[in-house]
Amino acid sequence: MEKKICSYETLFVVDVTRSEEEQKALIEKFTSLIAENGTVEAVNEWGKRRLAYPINDLMEGYYVLVNHKADTQFIKELTRLFNINENIMRSMTIANA
Repeated sequence: MEKKICSYETLFVVDVTRSEEEQKALIEKFTSLIAENGTVEAVNEWGKRRLAYPINDLMEGYYVLVNHKADTQFIKELTRLFNINENIMRSMTIANA
């Protein structure tokens, strides 16, 4: 089966109750994972921002946006990994046209 490479934007929100070192390690973990399975074009750390609604009684999260190219099968695995990590509050991956 042929791999289909597409451009994506992945936004994830890290729990701010973790230490700064833990946040940086988590960001590095996921950006490295994306780089290993595709091509990272840009990583934009938006920093601590107010959430639109409380998540787990928290009103702030640390936002990170990653622009990358990857195989469509990897995106399914990335979504699964975001969902099972308790330090990721929310995540979203969108394909660029």
